[in-house]
Amino acid sequence: MTPPEFLQIGTCSWKYDSWRGLVYPEDRPVNYLREYAQNYATVEVDQWFWSLFGSDKIVLPKIEVVREYAASVPEGFTFGIKVPNAITLTHYYSRNKGADLIGNPYFLSPELMQRFLDSIEPLQGNLGPLIFQFEYLNKRKMTGQQAFLEHFERFLGKLPAGYHYCLETRNPNYLDDTYFTFLAEHRLHHVFLQGYYMPSIFELYDRYRDTVNSLSVIRLLGPERAAI
Repeated sequence: MTPPEFLQIGTCSWKYDSWRGLVYPEDRPVNYLREYAQNYATVEVDQWFWSLFGSDKIVLPKIEVVREYAASVPEGFTFGIKVPNAITLTHYYSRNKGADLIGNPYFLSPELMQRFLDSIEPLQGNLGPLIFQFEYLNKRKMTGQQAFLEHFERFLGKLPAGYHYCLETRNPNYLDDTYFTFLAEHRLHHVFLQGYYMPSIFELYDRYRDTVNSLSVIRLLGPERAAI
């Protein structure tokens, strides 16, 4: 899978009833994804990120849904897919910020990652970036950048080659020479996040453009979820 040498622009999902009359016809039943793929060449699949619902419930893509998506797009269309948060969360979510943390046993699990890759196999011909989205990791969840990179390096060593693995960190202090050198050495790709109090993607790219690999992902999210 050779990364494209051009810019592809798409949206984060395509499942919007409000797009009827704009992107989709409003006067008849329609396959939203098929219609979307006639106007855009790529899309981010966000839905499979939400996967961790307890120690006994991990939700992965359903094969019939994956096949439907594969059949709905033309040759050359690219899916950028967010890896399940069952793999990227260090701890379970908690509404009580002061509560004791409960570790996620699936954090950076090569076995679960392989199950995920198997589940999206029908998209192989249209598969682009696989995005590992990590939340802001405070000191209670991760001691620092070095520990984070060591965790990911061990995980990466057990993953199959041939995929575009992309990292999105929401720790601004991680984005330095050490981080971008790590990506370059391991043939990983950075997700430039505009929003969520991260540094300007333009300034960041200018600073590290010599070490950024050929593929990059830019996600334009705005300042925070309410603004989105």
